[in-house]
Parts: sequence; C-alpha cells; structure tokens
Amino acid sequence: MDEQKEPLEGWVILELMGHRRLGGYLREQEIAGQGFLRIDVPSRDGDAMVASQLYSPSAVYCITPTTEALAKAVAKATQPEPVHRWELPAPADKPGERENCGYCGERHGADEPCQEDRA
Repeated sequence: MDEQKEPLEGWVILELMGHRRLGGYLREQEIAGQGFLRIDVPSRDGDAMVASQLYSPSAVYCITPTTEALAKAVAKATQPEPVHRWELPAPADKPGERENCGYCGERHGADEPCQEDRA
C-alpha cells in the first residue's frame, strides 16, 4: 500500500548539530533532487523574513513544532547575522601591479621604483 507523506511545513524551533537554535517557518524543499529543510527566520519585529536558510536533514538535531508567537520569540532571541563580504583588497588591474604605493600614493608595477626613490 502506497502511503503519501505530508510535507513538513509550519512554525518550529529548529535545533542543529552545530549547536544552533533557530525559530521560524519551516518547509521541505528539493534542490538538485535532494531534500532540504528551509527555514524562513522572521525579523526582530516579526514583520518580514530576515533570512532563509537551507539545511540537510542530517544536520538537524531536533524540530519542535510550535506556535507562531513562540517561534518568533525564539527567532528574536537568536537572530542570524546577515552575510558579510570578506574585506579583501581589490584585485590589481594587471599582473604585478600594486594597489597604491605606501610611499608616493601612485599605482606602479611591483618591479618599478617608487616616485620617492626617483627624486
């Protein structure tokens, strides 16, 4: 007898093996033929979703179905940080070119002497 499984969906407290705890709206989502759990985490004021995160079911320690109010309270207390770009220097235009010389402030090749050295 074929049983149809109901997809998991609703307000939850999601606990992950990496000791993270999130509150939000959880649903199943398939990506590239694999099943994932998607949690949409509400903002601190609860008006909008601040983050959507996808987790492999094997990373989940516990899923506690709960009320919207309780899930939002957990989300407020454990708000995920937004993604930040690494602060790296901009790449040089040409191979061997420096950003800006610390002495003269100009851009010149790494093998070229600085303007300060030419004087």
